[in-house]
Amino acid sequence: MTEPLNPADAGTGPDTEHQELLQLLYAAPAGLVQIDDEGHIMLASAAAAQMLLPLSAGRELADLFALLAPAMPDLALRARGGHPGELLIDGEPLALRVGPEGRQRALVLSLTLRRLAADRLVAVLSDITAQVERERRLRQSEAWLNAALTGIHDHAAVGLDAEGRIAHWSESAARMTGFARETVLGRPATIFHPGGATTPERLLDRLHEARADGWSMDEGWLLRADGQRYWGSTMIVPISGVGDGDTPAGFSLVLRDISDRRDAHEQRRRASETDHLTGLANRRVFFEAGRREIERFRRAPRPLALLVLDADHFKRINDQHGHAAGDEVLRQLAGVMLRSLRQVDVPARIGGEEFAVLLPSTGLEGARLVAERLRRAMAADTVTRADGTVIRYTVSIGLALMQAGIAGLEELLERADRALYAAKAAGRDRLVVDGE
Repeated sequence: MTEPLNPADAGTGPDTEHQELLQLLYAAPAGLVQIDDEGHIMLASAAAAQMLLPLSAGRELADLFALLAPAMPDLALRARGGHPGELLIDGEPLALRVGPEGRQRALVLSLTLRRLAADRLVAVLSDITAQVERERRLRQSEAWLNAALTGIHDHAAVGLDAEGRIAHWSESAARMTGFARETVLGRPATIFHPGGATTPERLLDRLHEARADGWSMDEGWLLRADGQRYWGSTMIVPISGVGDGDTPAGFSLVLRDISDRRDAHEQRRRASETDHLTGLANRRVFFEAGRREIERFRRAPRPLALLVLDADHFKRINDQHGHAAGDEVLRQLAGVMLRSLRQVDVPARIGGEEFAVLLPSTGLEGARLVAERLRRAMAADTVTRADGTVIRYTVSIGLALMQAGIAGLEELLERADRALYAAKAAGRDRLVVDGE
């Protein structure tokens, strides 16, 4: 078992500066872990050992990659490469669950990873669980305060039954949304969302979140009766039974028109959640969304598909036309994805020319149709450069479906990757489904 870093290990020689440094590291509130390229723990401070022990389930603190894999399955991949001194991961949050089955608690760690030398890295861990919980409660308080202080013309309350169907209607809701009472009673709350913005399963997920946390908040495009879209927030709050495991008698849905805040919201989202080149979700957002979808699948099984796409012969495009042209191909490819997918889907750039798409509530045939639509659209697309050069590109696609026997997102991604490589081996510009 790897022993925590201890200042007593410094010896009693003349190197007092080295001793003082070890004592400082030992007392640091942040957890410091030195690892090799395979993730094997070489040294760990006392604070690091305290954070990691709950994750070890009684095993040795031997492999940092394995300990953190449930929250960051691609950590080993991201730790590869880099020159000495290079920052590889900068303060990314890791959402974990610790404790015995049935009595697990949330643990959120912040991870920073820097390469020290060709064969060594140092990880800095901080426990930010309390901070994240405080921020969640602050957002809840702000949501309630905003709802209370906002004028009657830009918010409305709607009563939902235990299944998320509209049970009570109000004049303010009719005025804000344009829907008449007789057209909405008994219909699911998804009626307020444009097509592709949500799913029946997602509504049930939000009811579950509201029961567990006391509320569920979301922002996105909403729909009025005349088809007009507006940027709004929806907050779902259980009327009774909060936190005690009982099914509440119903829910209150608060609709708010926050169109004036959309630009600020988009700027914040783009800064923290999107890939700078393509505008798609970044790796962190993709893995967070994937873990949430798999947790929902395990709680209430429903169809879930994953596509992995790779631009064919992308190195050849860079070599023949330059990296700027390659970047333009990736931007245009991403634009095709954004135009072709639903709002509820999660397209992301997960590598240089590799992309992934989570398709919630989508089975095999639906996912196959989406994949073929993307493949054909990209094969027909062209990039025209300023000098008149026309660049054509294609993609290969691997498709995998979430099933009960799949351990988690990492295995689902591996299955889709295998299908992708099979598509490339078969000649590229084609779709291969895992298991077929």
